[in-house]
Amino acid sequence: MSLLKRLRAYGRVLEHEPMSNHTTYKIGGRVDYYVYPDSELALVQLIRVLKEENIPYYVLGRGSNLLFHDSDFHGAIINLDKTLNNYYFEPDGTLCAQAGCSIINLAIEAMKHSFTGLEFASGIPGSLGGCLFMNAGAYKSDLAAVLEQVCVLKDDNLVWIDKEDLDYSYRHSTFQKHRDLTIVAGRLKLEPADQDSIRQLMNSRHQRRVDSQPLDKPCAGSVFRNPKQMPAWKVIDGLGLRGMQIGGAKISEKHSNFIVNEGSATAEDVHALIEHIKELAMEKYGIEMITEVEYLNWDEKEKN
Repeated sequence: MSLLKRLRAYGRVLEHEPMSNHTTYKIGGRVDYYVYPDSELALVQLIRVLKEENIPYYVLGRGSNLLFHDSDFHGAIINLDKTLNNYYFEPDGTLCAQAGCSIINLAIEAMKHSFTGLEFASGIPGSLGGCLFMNAGAYKSDLAAVLEQVCVLKDDNLVWIDKEDLDYSYRHSTFQKHRDLTIVAGRLKLEPADQDSIRQLMNSRHQRRVDSQPLDKPCAGSVFRNPKQMPAWKVIDGLGLRGMQIGGAKISEKHSNFIVNEGSATAEDVHALIEHIKELAMEKYGIEMITEVEYLNWDEKEKN
């Protein structure tokens, strides 16, 4: 039986699919198989099939924090945001949600249930799985602050792991080093609060994002983590790089920690800007700039 037929047994498969259709940067080469599993069970079986066939794969959500290389990826991308998107609120504020859930939607639903704790995430255009992977955050809060456990697929088994065992810190988790763990769901603990107060806070932060971020152009959000010495945008402004452009990629004039796609950017264009910023920041300030953006389908030699 062909690999394609085996994959189609467990979900919808797109062949030779442009990754530019599935990343917020609107950048990326083609992938041999882009797969939407039908269910959690289908996800388990898909990964088993890919391992048996020695096919490389990545599991993605909404593609909001990715720089996918311009070259083709001869493997599979498994997308969770079409099917693994169930969530459940308990009366005490416990939220259990699958990895494909939109974190923005979860923040809105938490507000509707009068639970506080996810207001910071109401403008992050990613999935819960992606946010758990990178410990996404904003406004001096992050997902680890409300996280209790993560459900992962490990050696064909679903296992719940306590937050304390997942090495969470600023924009970091153990998942970034252990790619053998596939995030399937999370359990969060929220607190009861006044719904109107939650709504007002979310609305004010939404307006702040509209006023300060280039939401009208393809991008991946903040490119760099904030160094201890100063915010990343201050470093970039101090280097005089706001508005600089390489190819179709440009450091946003609205927020300099955003690199936007002006319409024809390649992954190499974005990478060149990132490397230029890193080099100058080290030369002028002695600051190592670390990316929040996740590189996929890049050879390590190409990034150095």
